[in-house]
Amino acid sequence: QNSELFTLTYGALVTQLCKDYENDEDVNKQLDKMGYNIGVRLIEDFLARSNVGRCHDFRETADVIAKIAFKMYLGITPSITNWSPGGDEFSLILENNPLVDFVELPDNHSSLIYSNLLCGVLRGALEMVQMAVDVKFVQDTLKGDSVTEIRMKFLRRIEDNLPAGEE
Repeated sequence: QNSELFTLTYGALVTQLCKDYENDEDVNKQLDKMGYNIGVRLIEDFLARSNVGRCHDFRETADVIAKIAFKMYLGITPSITNWSPGGDEFSLILENNPLVDFVELPDNHSSLIYSNLLCGVLRGALEMVQMAVDVKFVQDTLKGDSVTEIRMKFLRRIEDNLPAGEE
């Protein structure tokens, strides 16, 4: 019941953004920005509720995201595939994306990345644990693909910059 309410509320939010902004690119940016702000705040709740310690590498981070975070907040467990040879990039495959239940994209919104909020959430949450990542949709069932694929790339570790004299 809660997930249906969330799905419908999210749909209303995306609909309003489509009315407020001239083009899909601006809506995509807003969804990413909103997701980022959610992720920045959500990480504290996640760490408190999950009892997950610091991840030692990007593979461990991928496991925590797929097996714990997605399960905890969206009730799904995406599969982790397509690791790059350097181990700095992977894909999350969502067999079903709860955000897109009851959704059909109108023809005039073909470049809308409807679930782009998820990319922002992942980016914001990981930034709070000192990981800069690039997150983007590669495939989307709303656009006729067989699965939804989110590609994540590790960019760099973010160093804490303490003011001079404070160690």
